[in-house]
Amino acid sequence: MPNIKTDEQSVTNFLERAVENVFPNKDAFAKAMSSGKRLTAYLGIDPTGPSLHLGHAIAMRKLKELQDMGHRCILLIGDFTAMIGDPTDKTAARKQLTRDQVLENCKNYRVQAAKILDMDGKQTGNPIEMKYNSEWLGKLSFAEVLELASHFTVQQMLERDMFRRRMSWRSVCPECKNENLMSAEIQQTVTDERGKKVVLSSIDDLTWKCKHCGREYTTETANEIHSPRPVFVHEFLYPLMQGYDSVAMDVDIEIGGNDQTFNMLAGRDLMKDLKGKEKFVLACKLLADPEGKKMGKSEGNMITLNDSPEDMFGKVMSWPDGVILDGLELCTNIPGEEIDEIAGRLDDGVNPVGFKRRLAREIVSTWHSIEDANRAEEHFDRLFKDHQAPKDMPEFEVSSRKNKLVDLLMASKLVPSKTEAKRQIEQGAVKVDGQVVEDPEAQVELADGELILQKGKRGFAKIVLKN
Repeated sequence: MPNIKTDEQSVTNFLERAVENVFPNKDAFAKAMSSGKRLTAYLGIDPTGPSLHLGHAIAMRKLKELQDMGHRCILLIGDFTAMIGDPTDKTAARKQLTRDQVLENCKNYRVQAAKILDMDGKQTGNPIEMKYNSEWLGKLSFAEVLELASHFTVQQMLERDMFRRRMSWRSVCPECKNENLMSAEIQQTVTDERGKKVVLSSIDDLTWKCKHCGREYTTETANEIHSPRPVFVHEFLYPLMQGYDSVAMDVDIEIGGNDQTFNMLAGRDLMKDLKGKEKFVLACKLLADPEGKKMGKSEGNMITLNDSPEDMFGKVMSWPDGVILDGLELCTNIPGEEIDEIAGRLDDGVNPVGFKRRLAREIVSTWHSIEDANRAEEHFDRLFKDHQAPKDMPEFEVSSRKNKLVDLLMASKLVPSKTEAKRQIEQGAVKVDGQVVEDPEAQVELADGELILQKGKRGFAKIVLKN
C-alpha cells in the first residue's frame, strides 16, 4: 500500500487550485485528507463522444493529485448513464445512445487518460482502477430503482436550472442580451380592461421585464424567443443513477465539474441515507469564455485530446484574451504565484498575446511533446502571422478545369454538406488563392492547373487538375 501524503501544501493545493466548491466544507475535507487514512476517490465520465477534452482533463488533474498523494483512485466510465443522457445544461433532451455507440466512444479513453493519470501505477506505485457503471446499474431491478427514487422529491429535481428553463418561455433582452424566463402559469393569463383574467393562446401580446437591466420589452422586440420544451421522466432518473455510483463503489470523494454539483450532491445524500457516511465533493472550475458560457463539446470550441498539435495551438490562440488566466490555472502546472504575476502584468496593459502563446505551448506539450509544441507554433506563425499556406495541406484531384466552388469544398472535405458550404461562402469564410469569394453559386477555374482553397483560419486544401 502506498504511503499517504498529508503535508499541508499538498492538501491546500488540492482544495484550492482549479476548485469552485467543496462540500461539506474545506475544513472537514482537509481534516479527512490530513488523517493519514487512504481515501477512495472517483471521477466519472460519460462516453458521449469519441474523445476526452480539456474539460475532462481539469478534473483528471485533480484525480492525479490524489493518486500522487497515495489515495485509491477510480476512473469510472458511465457506460450505463451515457445511455440515459445527462440533462445538465441542456435546453432539450439529449439524444439517447445505444450500447454499441457508447462502447465505440470510450474504446480509446484509457489511452487518452494515461496522458495525465498513471494508469498502470508504474510511476506512482498506485494504479488507477477503471470501472464501468453498467456493472451495477444494469443489474438493478425495477423495485430497486423505485426504492432509490424514494430518496428524492420532484421538487428537488425541479430546482435544477435547466429544467426550469425548459419548462418556461425564454426571451433574450434586446438591451443587455441576457435571458429571461416566463413560467407556464404566468405566460398564459392577462388581465383585461375590466380586471378579469383571461387565458392567452400565445405570448405575442405580453410585455417582459428584464430581471438584469430592468428594461421592458415585448415578445416582438425580443432578440430571441424560445418556447417550452419537454422534460422526460428518464432525465429525472439521471442524478439518481449517478448518485448510486457512489454507493456501489463505497467512495469517500467524488470529483467533477461544477456543472455536476447537483448530481454529485445526490450521491452524497444517498451515501448518508444508505451507508450512513459522509462523501466529500470537489467541484472543479469550468473553462468558460468571458460571458461565462462553458467551453465544451456541445459549444464546439473545446480542444479534444485527439486534436493535432497544430489544431490545439491554433484553437488556444483563437480563445478570447479573457480565458488566458483561467487556462493557465486549470490546464497547466504553472505555479499560482507566477499566474498572479501574469495577471498583474495584464492589468498593467501588457499585450496578452505572449501569455496566450505560452498557454498554447503548455497545453500542446502536455498532450503531445515540447517538440510538437515548437513545431505547432512555427506552423501557426507561418499560417497566420506570415499569412502563408501550410506546406503539407491535403491535395485533391478534379477532372474538370471549371467547377462550382460548392462542389470543390465538398470534394476537398472542408465542409460536410453543400448547405454548410454555401453558409461558409456567404459568411465570407472561403478564399480561393487568397481571395474571398462570397457568391455561393460561384464557379472557379483552375487557370494554372491548380488552386488553393481556404475555409476559415485553419482549413486548407490544394485542388489539382487531373492529367
